[in-house]
Amino acid sequence: MTSEAPHLLIDAGNSRVKWAMVKPDGTHIAAGALAHGGADQTQWVTHSATQWANLPPPRGAWLSNVAGDAVAARIAAMVDAQWPHLPLTTIRACERQCGVTNSYRTPYALGSDRWAGMIGAHAAFPGEHLLIATFGTATTLEALRADGCFVGGLIAPGWTLMMRSLGEHTAQLPTLDANAARGLLGSAAGTQDAPPRGPFFATDTPRSLSAGCTLAQAGLVERTWRDLQDEWQVPVRLVVGGGAADEVASALKVPHTRHDSLVLSGLALIASGRASEHRV
Repeated sequence: MTSEAPHLLIDAGNSRVKWAMVKPDGTHIAAGALAHGGADQTQWVTHSATQWANLPPPRGAWLSNVAGDAVAARIAAMVDAQWPHLPLTTIRACERQCGVTNSYRTPYALGSDRWAGMIGAHAAFPGEHLLIATFGTATTLEALRADGCFVGGLIAPGWTLMMRSLGEHTAQLPTLDANAARGLLGSAAGTQDAPPRGPFFATDTPRSLSAGCTLAQAGLVERTWRDLQDEWQVPVRLVVGGGAADEVASALKVPHTRHDSLVLSGLALIASGRASEHRV
């Protein structure tokens, strides 16, 4: 395998698996995604074979997995079915990597997706202080200084999980999924260029539920961003991404930047660094 062979990058979250094929210089060749959705291993292998059939053989695969051992086994089977014996590296957070320093008391306890995402963000916004908000199954916040020091973070229920929990644990509230809730937010929601006009007060229960959970997410982010700027006494860029970023960002009344591939970007940097270490 030549040093110019691409890297296969895989981001396995709790809801779906995202992947990208990237050259060592960062050029993207292809990308895709696969929802968990109860699919069995045979279906995963078939799906990956369809997406990967015409791609060049990679020099290795790098995986961030927060979805558990069963998903890891499925991914390993997918990769091996397409490229037998391809080296597969599952990354873990560590004390220091690619310019980012981990301040967690137990560095390895930090989720690999959060770690790779911070590495990607530090490279994407060099010299800037960052608050990274990711809206997935869980909502995570990371405070990352311009020098690459991760000072700490927060974890809260994600937008969809928050709505589902209310429906499952209260007798008179509906259980909303993301698709149902998206159509209920209405014109009160805004965009990055045109913030929401005011409170999302609703006149029926489903809209009250979806709007309340959206504002709860937005309020957490806004409060954290303001507190961080007050503490550091410097501008902090708010970077948002994840499956529910559209909905939550529509309610934000503070400046923010969208970036949906921080984990894959971080994996690319990790892969390039590891590959360089082993070149002859």
